Amino acid sequence: MSAAADIVSRLQLLALRRRALAWVLALLPWIALRSVAGIAVVVLLAAFDLWRVRGKVARQWTGWLDAQWPEMEDSSKLLLDASTSVARLQQARILKRVEEMLGHGEANRVAKKHVGHGLGWVVPSLLVAASLWAWQQRTVAVAAPAAMVAASPATVAATLSVRVEPPAYTGIAAYDSAPRELQVPATSIVRWCVKNGEAPFAPVELSDGRSLSFERGCTQWKATESVFWRWNGMRHNLRVTPDGAPVVAITAPKDILTILAAGTTSAAIRLTVQDDYRVSRATLHMTLARGSGENVRFSDREMPIPASNNPKRRRFDRIFSLAELGMEPGDELYFFVRAADNAATPQMTQSPTYTLRLPGPQAEAEQSTALPMLVKPENLRSQRQIIIDTEQLLADMRANPRMPKATVRARSEAIAGDQGVLRRRYGQFLGEESSLFADDDHAGEEQGGGMDVLHDYGHAHDQAENATLFDEATKKILRKALSAMWDAEKSLRAIEPKAALSPENKALLAIKELQQADRIYLHKTAFAPPPIKEEKRMTGELDGAASYQREQADSSDVVPGKVRKLIAALSEGSALPALWSRDANDWIRERIRDDDQRLAAQRTVQDVADGCDKCRPALRAWLRGAIEHAPVLLQAKPVAETPFTKALEGGGRK
Repeated sequence: MSAAADIVSRLQLLALRRRALAWVLALLPWIALRSVAGIAVVVLLAAFDLWRVRGKVARQWTGWLDAQWPEMEDSSKLLLDASTSVARLQQARILKRVEEMLGHGEANRVAKKHVGHGLGWVVPSLLVAASLWAWQQRTVAVAAPAAMVAASPATVAATLSVRVEPPAYTGIAAYDSAPRELQVPATSIVRWCVKNGEAPFAPVELSDGRSLSFERGCTQWKATESVFWRWNGMRHNLRVTPDGAPVVAITAPKDILTILAAGTTSAAIRLTVQDDYRVSRATLHMTLARGSGENVRFSDREMPIPASNNPKRRRFDRIFSLAELGMEPGDELYFFVRAADNAATPQMTQSPTYTLRLPGPQAEAEQSTALPMLVKPENLRSQRQIIIDTEQLLADMRANPRMPKATVRARSEAIAGDQGVLRRRYGQFLGEESSLFADDDHAGEEQGGGMDVLHDYGHAHDQAENATLFDEATKKILRKALSAMWDAEKSLRAIEPKAALSPENKALLAIKELQQADRIYLHKTAFAPPPIKEEKRMTGELDGAASYQREQADSSDVVPGKVRKLIAALSEGSALPALWSRDANDWIRERIRDDDQRLAAQRTVQDVADGCDKCRPALRAWLRGAIEHAPVLLQAKPVAETPFTKALEGGGRK
């Protein structure tokens, strides 16, 4: 069986050698045309032909041997299967004869006789390749004259080059480019140059309406906003990337206010400063506050954040000991980061102020008020005492279900009165002007019969809350406490002490939070008043003084008249106003902020200016879409409806 396989392999190899010439001849023209699709098709056909030839040899080789040599005695099939001893003897004789004949070069004659060169399917491949080549040559011959007619005789698109010179602080080298869409840093110098051709050259038209004329073969523009430019029929976008300010990210501590636990000996500060091109300077500013009340002392400290191998990024990761920071129990540390980039006009970024608070030992106070009182009345109860009284009332009601309703009402209203007094006391620190011991808002009128004329008929120039010196965070906590006290008071006056217990506890939590906020940190700002001219002081001269009288403001016109006329002309299909493109470009630049939308709108302006009537609805849509807060005009009908006009419209029918 192995001998038969060797004979088949030898015949298959000879047959494939005869076919190889046809495969190469069919593949060469497609390689010359650089057609990937044609090469793929020919390779697939060659693979199919190879599979077909191998199968043909494997099926018919025994018949080929019997027909080629009479000495085989039509017994070549015994080489494949010999089941009896006589057959095996005959198989050995036939195999010996086959080896002798094939050894004298007879195998090549057998393959040549039964396997052709396969040139029949090569001819169609050559014809198809020749037809494709002729079609390509014809397309190029037709397109070349059209391109020559469309281009100016002095210039062609291939001769224009674009050079971009980014600002020096970016560290990006200048580079040349072919006309295409580009993205450049802000304030880059973009230069267009024509390498060959004869002047005069067509100007470079920008989407904002400007036209750049060539001087000595070049023209340039400073990139301040994203535009697209047009020259000799081609348009390309030029997108401008603005230089962003440094970005500061503080990862530790995570909260703006961090209260350190008792026994803490260290605090971690981790932050990252990153910029588009380079971080030129970054510093960590720390302020330590010590003391309370009016005896608060501040000490400032500034620490530079070192640069790293990456000029665009600086990292700071350090664990400070509290002794290194100088913190003691009861102190607070405020810190923020200030960074600047390397732009021509450096951009500065300052992070929010973070606070590290190390609580000190606090003595238990009898009163739960978180703010100092100049006069502490004897009958002013604390919020904790109000909660105790409410819980005692609920316990008595559960112990004695038959308690008289008058008693429950009296005790509940008494607690509500105490809650209202405490609420008004805290309300004074938000600028509320009310009597401390009054039970309702009209107590002053009942006692003295007076009237707050300033409140009723005057004009308040400032808000009540701005009369205090507390920061916004403290005011927010105070408002939360007052709101909870008011909810508790309403429930108590409605004889629902159980519902009042929850807001009472909320008010107590807010008061405890206020107790810790006994120190306020504000950044210092300097004020330099203008100098007083002593020679004009107290003279009574009014020369040069501005008048205090103001003219009545006219109603603002949302849409300028020029833009309104342009929209009407675009809608009616009439002639456009003079200088309409400049008005349209100004309107688009002012109102459309998105770069892609603005470039698309400016492209429509150029198309309409070139005479594209189909582009008018699109331009009208862009102009109308840029209108913000359009007024609603209510107009009456120009013709009044009367019984006579109705009868006239109805043909005289009543």
